[in-house]
Amino acid sequence: MRTTRREFAKKLTGAAMAAAFAPAGDTARLPIAFSTLGCPAWDLQKILTFAEQHGFAAVEFRGLEGNLDLPSHPAFVAERIAQTKREILSHGLRVACVSSSASLHESDPEKRSKVLADGRRFIDLASTLDAPYVRVFGCSPDSGHPITPGEDLKARVAAGLHELGEYAGPRKVTVIIESHDDFTSSAALADVLHRADSKSVALLWDAHHTFAASNEDPKFTVRQLGQWIRHTHLKDSVGKSGDRKYVLTGRGSVPIKEQVEALRAIGYKGFYCFEWEKVWHPDLEDPEIAFADYARAVKDYLR
Repeated sequence: MRTTRREFAKKLTGAAMAAAFAPAGDTARLPIAFSTLGCPAWDLQKILTFAEQHGFAAVEFRGLEGNLDLPSHPAFVAERIAQTKREILSHGLRVACVSSSASLHESDPEKRSKVLADGRRFIDLASTLDAPYVRVFGCSPDSGHPITPGEDLKARVAAGLHELGEYAGPRKVTVIIESHDDFTSSAALADVLHRADSKSVALLWDAHHTFAASNEDPKFTVRQLGQWIRHTHLKDSVGKSGDRKYVLTGRGSVPIKEQVEALRAIGYKGFYCFEWEKVWHPDLEDPEIAFADYARAVKDYLR
């Protein structure tokens, strides 16, 4: 059931309202972020202003105004990017990650060359923005029907990670593979990360997918993969397996609090990033509701 802005505002009273709408000037601002995948209609100024006003410390760029090819967006072209950086800093924010669509499964030489070139474009953008990470995928050709990764697929993904990591390292960027689609089990991810053999390759732990797709307990996942976790995606849902529906934070069956606690237990220093998939699921609650709700819930987990 969708929540209206009016209903949401009524629920956030007293201390809860103050927490959700804490100003950015609050010295206790916590390491929370949101992905712009959740606000495809917002321009840069609205994103930065909302993040600042609601106590977020960073933003993950995954598209802007509907354009997923971030290096081509006017805000990030050479003539404009210095001003964009100033605007981000003026709101007291950092760029948590620059997220690409690059999928390293490709075996066709021409397609693979294009994917790797695209990855390098995003690495260059991240470097210019002083962003520490670029996200990539390791999906099979039919990502809609995930499989257990075979040796060939893992070898291609590991080789791609190594190549992009070698490019990213001198630019002070780390390439992070997301736990997504075919790569949601700790065993498959650990295997690929070992094979990649690069100090500039690590993991974006989408904690929803390791739990929902691979049925892993958060403590187990963190024990297996904690050495590589640099960034996170958190979100809640109801349902089972491939029939899950995203819901507001804390309303579903995903153990987000336990995921946060598992990360804190190993001294995780990254951002706790909310990925609200509004681009792919337009019927989800609007970002004004979902982002503020996430900030309220996760601040309670972190304090």
